[in-house]
Amino acid sequence: MDNSRIVIGDGALDCASIARAARADVTIAIAPKGVVRARAAWETARAIAAERPVYGRTTGVGANRVVDVEWADADAHGLRLLRSHAAGAGPLAAPEIARAMLTVRANQIAAGGSGVDPGVLAALADVLNLGLVPPVPVYGAIGTGDLTALASTALCLLGERSWLGGPDLGLARGPGFRLRSADALAFISSNAATLGEAALAIADLRMLLAASTVVAALSLFAVRGSEEPYAPAVHDACPHPGQRETAATVRTLLAFDRAEPVRIQDPYGYRAFPQVHGPALEAARYAEEVVTREVNAASENPLIDVAGGAVWHNGNFHTAYVGLALDAARAALFQTMALSAARLGTLAEPGFTGLYPFLAATEASSGIMILEYVAHSALADVRRLATPAGLGNAVLSRGVEEHAGFSTQAARATTDALAAYRIGLGCELLAAVRALRMQGRAPGGGALRAAYDTTDAVLDPGVEDRPLDGDIAAAADALPRLARLLP
Repeated sequence: MDNSRIVIGDGALDCASIARAARADVTIAIAPKGVVRARAAWETARAIAAERPVYGRTTGVGANRVVDVEWADADAHGLRLLRSHAAGAGPLAAPEIARAMLTVRANQIAAGGSGVDPGVLAALADVLNLGLVPPVPVYGAIGTGDLTALASTALCLLGERSWLGGPDLGLARGPGFRLRSADALAFISSNAATLGEAALAIADLRMLLAASTVVAALSLFAVRGSEEPYAPAVHDACPHPGQRETAATVRTLLAFDRAEPVRIQDPYGYRAFPQVHGPALEAARYAEEVVTREVNAASENPLIDVAGGAVWHNGNFHTAYVGLALDAARAALFQTMALSAARLGTLAEPGFTGLYPFLAATEASSGIMILEYVAHSALADVRRLATPAGLGNAVLSRGVEEHAGFSTQAARATTDALAAYRIGLGCELLAAVRALRMQGRAPGGGALRAAYDTTDAVLDPGVEDRPLDGDIAAAADALPRLARLLP
């Protein structure tokens, strides 16, 4: 596989590929069959719009859907639509989110349901390959279409707005494309920005959940915990897939270090880890399935049906599946992070480590005391962000659009929750490695020993009281490398 090149429009885009397109130095190419599909949809849309009303092409939008566009006004109508909808507000979204949006929208157009001129595909690929992004304010979408973000993108294509580019994100002139007036609504009627951010969040979630299992195993080893809760018989008796996967991974990680436990039962952070972490794995997997399905779908309104020679006005723009999947993932993430914070508490206890309180240099020193405060501060944010975005609602456009899924807010909350989770997990990793250093112990081999060595190499070996902010950052930065140690 060529990791330096990503092909858009072949129906196989996934969250990991979107993350690479948004974050890595890769070349974006458009699959020829995607261009063929887009062209067929474009020609079908033009033919049908000449014979019957088509929303957004021959009519106004929203509550103005009942207003026909006069023939003499057709060329100006689309441009007015783009200008009026390019009205987001607040700080700009991160460049990687804007790049993910461009990747997703190109893939959707190549699916052949939008009817947008296929020439825009090459322009979007050029923008991505040049490292340019449109200015995309964070406020403006509610989960039923990223209208403001994509209208701003369209104005950049038209040359009315400048792209952001270069290492300092200065203004830049870049590739343009003259979107036809009739294609204006078709281009912006998409949840590409929401799906792009969701894809990035899911890629990060899968990575952090993998790292979490490695960190939990290090903590279990540091407190000389019991492996009984991970025995196959336990999980065959209650065979949830994520639970069984978690237990099997921990068994593999500890395969080089079989030892008698020092307690008949450990706290929940160790004893119930498979049962709590398993749901997070399953929630992340489901969210990935939903987002992957969406980014490869022709979820357009109206949908151009080339095979049937028809246009279908529909509700595929509504991303309820995405929002609810992300809401569930954040709820599960909070549960597993709560156990991480609990394990951190045991690492501060002499009864679990055989060391001074807080893994300190002396009995009166503070050691890692502050890590619990940091971890619980991060945990409080994850708890706050776990509130389901799908519980909200909005009635818009004179009442004709009466339900918002708020998947956009669910994606943003997931991004923010993961940033906090990463800090909390870094605190546990820092404490586990420090405990093992002070005990003079290290895992016997395999991936767990590699995880210990990887983290040990980037952490300050000193145990005297000193600022630990740099250590937290280093431990958090090591998490992706720990995740890659798992098969």
